[in-house]
Amino acid sequence: MGQACPANEAAPFDLGPVISGLRQVRDDWRSAQDRHAEFGALGFPSRQAMSRVIDVLSAALFPLRLGPPDLHVESEDEFVQASLETALPLLAAQVRMELHYSRHERGSEAIERAVMAIVEELARRLPDIRRMLDSDLEAAFDGDPAARSVDEVLLCYPCVTAIIHHRIAHELYTLGAPLVARIIAEIAHSRTGIDIHPGAQIGDSFFIDHGTGVVIGQTAIIGNRVRIYQAVTLGARSFSTDEEGRLVKDEPRHPIIEDDVTIYAGATILGRITIGRGSVIGGNVWLTRSVPAGSRVRQTQPSVSIEASDCFD
Repeated sequence: MGQACPANEAAPFDLGPVISGLRQVRDDWRSAQDRHAEFGALGFPSRQAMSRVIDVLSAALFPLRLGPPDLHVESEDEFVQASLETALPLLAAQVRMELHYSRHERGSEAIERAVMAIVEELARRLPDIRRMLDSDLEAAFDGDPAARSVDEVLLCYPCVTAIIHHRIAHELYTLGAPLVARIIAEIAHSRTGIDIHPGAQIGDSFFIDHGTGVVIGQTAIIGNRVRIYQAVTLGARSFSTDEEGRLVKDEPRHPIIEDDVTIYAGATILGRITIGRGSVIGGNVWLTRSVPAGSRVRQTQPSVSIEASDCFD
């Protein structure tokens, strides 16, 4: 394996043309269209900082399990307070940079009021987020015969990591910090292999069994007590464009999954369709139309041909 050059060792050729060429490309990009302008050039939300924020908030939500190993019940409140006093100012700094970027201005009193409103409201919603997460943990424990305790579910199951991230990200998304929320969602995606857009609305007692490869789109709506398995996609079937051929943003284009639905591994459900309450969608089903409540949708069993051989290598 090659070794990196020492920091003070000069490059063996002139880097001037490379540096000026990269600057020219950046300038061309920024001036091509208004949408490419880098309004946040003086500061931009950091994935590293948001990783820290989400980890500290997770510990504040579940102190005895996601907090330090020497924590006791008697000191939970003090730990939660210290965690929030650490995480919320860090979060405010990231939200501030997003608002500077999205509103094309810096240092205004209106932005500062908006930052404080977003962060304070998220803090007020943390007890409700914890209650929803408790219902998710119970759903995972009740739905998986391999689970021996709710603590095991919380500590070991990637779906729980993903849904903790999502519950926080979704609140930030609705409160007006969609970029910070998306960063949290992508942190969860990299950690778990589960891709949930922060705009997706997900009800109580949500359980993703195994989870790898699950994709849930921005405008998906999922009811209560829904269970899905690995490699399920709740996606869009098509995308509308405006008169200039650009994609129309934010229009409803992902499925609505009603209460008590189960979707088995590998199923793909596309478009703004509704899966009725209590339905079961079988593995590997490809579905692009609504189904009524109580439906059973399954892939037609393929024929399998097995030829036995008397010869062995």
